[in-house]
Amino acid sequence: MAYNGMFLPPEEDPRRESTPVGELATYRDYLNTFRLTVEVKCRDLTPEQLATRSVPPSDLSLLGLVRHLARVEHHWFQRCLLSQPTIPRIFDDGTGGFTDVEGTQACVDEAWAAFREQTAAADAVLDALSDDMLGEQRPLPRSPDETLSVREVLVHLIEEYARHCGHADLLRECIDGRTGL
Repeated sequence: MAYNGMFLPPEEDPRRESTPVGELATYRDYLNTFRLTVEVKCRDLTPEQLATRSVPPSDLSLLGLVRHLARVEHHWFQRCLLSQPTIPRIFDDGTGGFTDVEGTQACVDEAWAAFREQTAAADAVLDALSDDMLGEQRPLPRSPDETLSVREVLVHLIEEYARHCGHADLLRECIDGRTGL
C-alpha cells in the first residue's frame, strides 16, 4: 500500500524535506535521504525476505544491497577520501557484498551493523569537510596516479545510492507488493 505515492504515511517517514545551504550540505542531504530510503525499504521484513534474490541467477537482494552499500561507503570514504588504500575492503566476496547472503538474523545484524558503522565513519569524514575543499583531488586506491575530486566522489556516491534505491523499490515490490517512494 502506498500513501499518496509514498512508501510510508508522512508521520512515520524519517525522510524530511529540507533546504540545505551550500554545496556540501546539499550533497549530504541527498546522501542522507538515500540512506534512509534503503532503511525504509527494508523495514518490517523477515531475514528470509531480506535475503530473497531478485531473479535467478542474480545475487541481488535487499540484504545484499545493505552489505554492498556498507562496502561502498567504506571504500570511498575510508580508502579514497582518507587516502588509506591498504585498508582491506569489507564484504570482499568478489561480487561487492552480494554473495554469501543468508536469511538469518545473524547475517541481517552483521549487515546493518556494518552499514551503520560505515555511514557514521563517513559522516565523521564529511564533518571535517567544507565547501572550499570539494575540489581537492584524492588518489584512487586501485591506481594512485589517478585522482578524483572530493566533489566527484560525493556525486558518485549519490548516483550509486540512487541506482540502488531503484533496485530496492523493485525488490520490495516483488517481496510483498509494497510500492511508493
